[in-house]
Amino acid sequence: MTVIKILKVGGSVLTDKTRLESARIETIERIAAEIARCGTGLVLVHGAGSFGHIHAKEYGLAESFSPEGILETHRSVVRLNDLVVERLRRAGSSPVPVHPLSCTVLRGGRIEAMETEQVVEMVDRGLVPVLHGDVAMDRSKGAGIVSGDQLVAHLARSLLPGIVALGTAADGVLFNGEPLAEVRREDLSRIGSELGASAGVDVTGGMRGKLEELLDLADEGVSSVIFNAERAGLVERVLAGKRAGTLVEGRRI
Repeated sequence: MTVIKILKVGGSVLTDKTRLESARIETIERIAAEIARCGTGLVLVHGAGSFGHIHAKEYGLAESFSPEGILETHRSVVRLNDLVVERLRRAGSSPVPVHPLSCTVLRGGRIEAMETEQVVEMVDRGLVPVLHGDVAMDRSKGAGIVSGDQLVAHLARSLLPGIVALGTAADGVLFNGEPLAEVRREDLSRIGSELGASAGVDVTGGMRGKLEELLDLADEGVSSVIFNAERAGLVERVLAGKRAGTLVEGRRI
C-alpha cells in the first residue's frame, strides 16, 4: 500500500484574501512544480482564500441556512480548485478534484461523516486527490463551512499518513516574532495571545484554528508541521520528510 502524505496549502498563500477571487497564479504554479517532483502518495487540500470566505461571510453561512449562499460559495471555491488542478496537471501531476460538499456531512460545524475510500483508491492508482475548503450540509443547522484544516485532521485520522503538513504564509507558529521549533497542548496558554487573525476575510479561525485542529490530532498520536509555503523549495522539502517550520506534537509525558 502507498505511504500517504497529506499537504494543505492555505488560502492566504494561493490567493490575495483582501480581494474577491484573486488568485496568485505564479505561486500556484511554483507549488505545483514542487509537488510534481515529489512522487506519488499525496493528498492535497487547499484553502479557499478569497474564493470562498468572502461569499460565506456575505451570506452568513456560519450562522444561517441560505440555499443561494450554498451554491455561490461552492461555485466560488470550485473555481479556485479548477485552477489548482489545472496547474498541477500542467506541472506533470495526475490531479483529480474532490469536492467536500459531495462527500461530507457536518453536525454543529464539525465533520460527522466523510467518504474517504475513493481518496485511498485514487492515491493507490497514482492520482493526486485535490480537496478544498467548502460549504457542506450540516445535520443541525442546514449547512456550514468545512475548513481545509478540519479536512486535514479528519483525513489524517482516516488515512494514517506518514506526513501531515500545513503550508501557511508564516514561518510556522510565531511567538515573540520568531517561529517555535515545536508546539504541544500545554504551550497553548502561553502563546495563545499571539495567535493573531488572518489577513482579509476568514471564517475558519485563522492560525489558532489550525493549531487547535493539529493539537487534537497530535493528542491522538499523529504529529504534523506548520511551515511557510511562500518560501520556494519548502513544499518539496517537507514532502521529502525534512524539517521546516513548527512541529506540532502530543503532550509531554
